[in-house]
Amino acid sequence: MKDCWKAEFATRFRRHEDELKWLYSELYHSNEKAYESFTDMLYRCWEERPESLRRLDREREECPGWYRRHDLTGMQMYVDAFAGTLQGVRKKLDYIADCGIGCLHLMPLLESPVDRSDGGYAVSDFRRVQPELGTMEDLRALTEDCHGQGIAVCLDFVMNHTSEDHEWAKRARAGEKEYRDRYFFYDNWEIPNAYEQTVPQVFPATAPGNFTWCPEAGKVVMTTFHPYQWDLNYMNPAVFNDMTDNLLNLCNHGVDLIRLDAVPYIWKALGTTCRNLPQVHTLVRMIRMACETVCPGTLLLGEIVMEPDQVAPYFGTVDKPECHLLYNVTTMATLWHTVATKDARLLAHQTEQLFCLPREFTFLNYLRCHDDIGWGLDYGFLRRFGQEEIPHKKFLNDYLTGKWENSPARSELYNDDPRLGDARLCGTTASLCGVEAARESGDAAAMSKALRLDAMLHAFMFTLSGMPVLYSGDEIARENDNSYHDDPLKQADSRYLHRGRMDWEKAEKRKKKTTAEGRVFAAIRKMEKIRAAHVAFDPEGDTWLLDTRNPHVLCIGRYRLGEQLLALFNFGEEPQTVQLGDGKSYTDLISGKEGDAMAVKVGAGDFRWLLHQF
Repeated sequence: MKDCWKAEFATRFRRHEDELKWLYSELYHSNEKAYESFTDMLYRCWEERPESLRRLDREREECPGWYRRHDLTGMQMYVDAFAGTLQGVRKKLDYIADCGIGCLHLMPLLESPVDRSDGGYAVSDFRRVQPELGTMEDLRALTEDCHGQGIAVCLDFVMNHTSEDHEWAKRARAGEKEYRDRYFFYDNWEIPNAYEQTVPQVFPATAPGNFTWCPEAGKVVMTTFHPYQWDLNYMNPAVFNDMTDNLLNLCNHGVDLIRLDAVPYIWKALGTTCRNLPQVHTLVRMIRMACETVCPGTLLLGEIVMEPDQVAPYFGTVDKPECHLLYNVTTMATLWHTVATKDARLLAHQTEQLFCLPREFTFLNYLRCHDDIGWGLDYGFLRRFGQEEIPHKKFLNDYLTGKWENSPARSELYNDDPRLGDARLCGTTASLCGVEAARESGDAAAMSKALRLDAMLHAFMFTLSGMPVLYSGDEIARENDNSYHDDPLKQADSRYLHRGRMDWEKAEKRKKKTTAEGRVFAAIRKMEKIRAAHVAFDPEGDTWLLDTRNPHVLCIGRYRLGEQLLALFNFGEEPQTVQLGDGKSYTDLISGKEGDAMAVKVGAGDFRWLLHQF
């Protein structure tokens, strides 16, 4: 380590030095040379960090909960679909600001093979932007412009694997041992077949198995996701060191949130599922300390698409935190289950579990994202009501694809596996709510019903503590894009159904409140402003569930500094009256009308936000 420490870096490093060295030594068998290389890299990255970002670090150190503010809304987008290039996104920042966005999540944009990219998740160079999107200088310019408007920037970091076209993979294929040691290579199928006995398949229908024969190397290579995505071997400290270096380079280009993609998969051990192993948490904890040393204004967002009880551990503990934010994937899936069943009991059960977690644990809440909807529901709870997993998943998929009688939803299956009776789901929020079907039929009543449901789901998202995130296009009720069927590079992946290009003519209609676009846009903006204006939405407040004695209606209570909010959501097909027995006076934050909560009427597929000020 260098003798001349800058005071700021030294102070931050000393805060973590003992734990960092202990964890690194335990994981990498006291490899002093590797540890010295790691700490040298941290110092170099700190030296390379622009002064403007160091100033931002200091500001955020003074306000460490900046990302938990109740006036912060995020938006997720693909650069090419939204505006073509990074420069194009810069030109659309006024639109993003008009949507009330304070955090912009750019989907994978680093260099990937065009025909084998998995939507940008097969990275061939972590130091280059995909040429048709721009350059690293364009990325830096965009983050600077965003920071100038008070917008944070999030970017995906693909940890588990590289593209087979990455330099490391090319050199491994050519026989260089140093680079073969960065992957999992085997001379024959004996060990891979042993892994297959315990490791589940991610894409059993489209990319079966977890290994691929590499003819150029004459060996078998681990490929958990797709044959062209080679799993990295984090048992090799050189992999961890270099990947952390790549991550910090993105931070030094102004990225404020790093989304750790598929993080539960990154440690492999024979005889296990290779999911959620203890070493994963060690790696994430070390990455957290590395960021707090080099770029403490940077956040880690964990993508943990696992069963509910396996998600929260990625926060770490209050004393030894790992991720700052996690996707609230369980609530997202449970919401769509509730839309289909009209039964809010599972959603109430799952929401109550969220409320039991420490307040410091911050979720990113969303209705839809770039990925599919997987039915990772609590079937132990659902069995109390006679719901078995396979037939229930079939019902959900039938309802939400519009096959069920009178269902207004429109979507498509993803990775359907008839052998297991399982499939996931793709579709935009608007199409799942019935906007697409209503537009096709020209049924004005059906359109109003669909838009009410769309607004109610967004209201539920805004009611929860955490960061609400819109998927680009949801703010203008964007429908499914069936044109992907005509693109040979996309047609095998139904997730492109909801990844369509931004329709800027449709976006202009947001200014007319009589259009579907305008009604959704106005509803979301109104909710954002209400949420920002009222301390009841503050994550430091108390949250609880009220018993509505009605399976269709869920009620959330929030309290903070003299404000009490009752938020009611009716998932049923008929209006409901809920007897809350609360004689205090309340103001309906949407309509402005006064009343009490003795007997609250909630329209079908609608919500109420009732505020009492003590």
